[in-house]
Amino acid sequence: MPTKMLSRRSSDLAAMLGKVIPARYLPKALTAPRPLVPVVRLYGAIGMPSLPGQSALSLAGVAAQLEVAFEAKGAVAVALLINSPGGSPAQSHLIHQRIKALASKHKLPVFAFIEDVGASGGYMLACAADEIFADPTSVVGSIGVVSAGFGLTGLIEKLGIERRIYTAGDSKAMLDPFMPERDEDVMRLKALQADVHESFIDLVKASRGERLTGGDESLFNGAFWTGRKAAGLGLVDGLGDVRGVMRHRFGDEVDLRLVPAARRGGLLRLLIPNLSAGAALPEGRVSLIDADNLIGSLEARALWGRYGL
Repeated sequence: MPTKMLSRRSSDLAAMLGKVIPARYLPKALTAPRPLVPVVRLYGAIGMPSLPGQSALSLAGVAAQLEVAFEAKGAVAVALLINSPGGSPAQSHLIHQRIKALASKHKLPVFAFIEDVGASGGYMLACAADEIFADPTSVVGSIGVVSAGFGLTGLIEKLGIERRIYTAGDSKAMLDPFMPERDEDVMRLKALQADVHESFIDLVKASRGERLTGGDESLFNGAFWTGRKAAGLGLVDGLGDVRGVMRHRFGDEVDLRLVPAARRGGLLRLLIPNLSAGAALPEGRVSLIDADNLIGSLEARALWGRYGL
C-alpha cells in the first residue's frame, strides 16, 4: 500500500479515536502532531543589566535562543514576548536584524506580544515581527532618541578638586560631565541623534507600512501610548496575549513551547572566583564588574521609570 495512503489512514484513525479517547492516552504513532510555536522572551533594558549580576539584553545573549526557536522541528511560527523600555540603539537593531534574517531563512511567520512595555528599542524589537499584539494597558511607542547626563563642574570646584584631562583630538572629551558644556559639542550630539532617529523611523515605516494611520509628527516625536491607543495608530495589529492569539490562529491544541535562556556567566564565574555564589570580596577590595553592573542597573531603572514602572 502506498506510503501516502497509510499516512492518511493513520490520521483518520487518530481523528476518530481522538473523539473518544483523550490524545494524552493514545500512542504517539496514533496522535496527529500538534502545531508548534516556539516562544522567545525578550526582557529587560537593551544593552544594560536590569539587576546587579544580570546580563544585558543583547544579541550575544539571545542569539542562541533565536536559533533554537527558528530551527525547531515542526514549528509553524515563532512568538516573541517583549517587555523592554529600550536602551542601546545598536543592540536593538542587531537583534531586530537577526530575527528578520532567521524568519526569512526558515520561512516562518513571527508574532510579537508586548507585555508591560514595548518602547523605544523594545518597540524596534517588536517591528521584527510580521504582526504585533499588545495588552490594552501596555506602553507602546517612544520612537525617538534620548541622551542624558549630569554637569558636575560646580560640584568639583566646590570640593576643591582639579580636573586634569589630556586628549589627542579636540572632540575626544566631548560632553565630559566635569567640563563646561560647549555649544558645538551639543550640536554634534544632536546631529548624531537625528541620524539614529531617522534610521529608526525608516525601520518602523518599512515594518508597518500602510498600517500606520497617524502622521509623522505625532508618531515619531518620542511620545508613547497605551496598547489600545497604539492599535488605533497602527503601531500594533491588535490586542491580545500569546495564548489567546496563537490558539485562534493555529487551533486549541497549539503547542506553545518557551525556549529557555542560555545559562549566563558560566565561563566568567570559573575565571573570576569572586563572582561565584556566596563568595565575598576580601575586605577593602571593590569588584569593577559589580560596580559596572550597579551603574547599568541604575540606568536601566531610569529607563523603566520613564514609563511609570
